[in-house]
Amino acid sequence: MVEALKEAKKAERIYEVPIGAVIVKDGEVIAKAHNMREKKQSSLAHAEVLCIEKACKKLNSWRLDNCELYVTLEPCLMCSGAITQARIKKVYFGALDEKNGTVMSISNVFDDINTTHKVEYEFLPNDECSKILSSFFKKIRKNK
Repeated sequence: MVEALKEAKKAERIYEVPIGAVIVKDGEVIAKAHNMREKKQSSLAHAEVLCIEKACKKLNSWRLDNCELYVTLEPCLMCSGAITQARIKKVYFGALDEKNGTVMSISNVFDDINTTHKVEYEFLPNDECSKILSSFFKKIRKNK
C-alpha cells in the first residue's frame, strides 16, 4: 500500500484525484499508476485501469492470473469490472468509497457477479489513504 500511496501523491501533485494503484505478481511490483482523468481527458483513466493496462503489457497477456492489486480507494463499478475481466486474484484497498465503491460500500460486485473467476478482496483501513482524499477535496472546495 506504501507504493500505491506514492502513486496517489503523484496524482495529487498534478491536481488529479489522489488515487494510486500497484499490481504485484510473485512478490514483485509489475505495474504502478495513478489517476489521470484530467490530464488524459478520459473518464476511463482511473488508476486501476491504467495499472491493469501496464501489467497486461508487461506480461504480454490480458490475463493477470495470480496478480494482486493494491489501491488506495475502494474500486468503482468500472474498475471492479476491469479487475474481474483481467482475472486479478486479490484486491487490497485502503479507504472506502461510500458514494461509488462497489466492493463493500454501495454493492459487492466481486461477490455478486456470476462468473467463474472470483476476485478475493480485503479492506486494509489506512488513515493516510483517507486523509489524502479528504484533504484534496477540502482544497478544491476552498478554491471554488
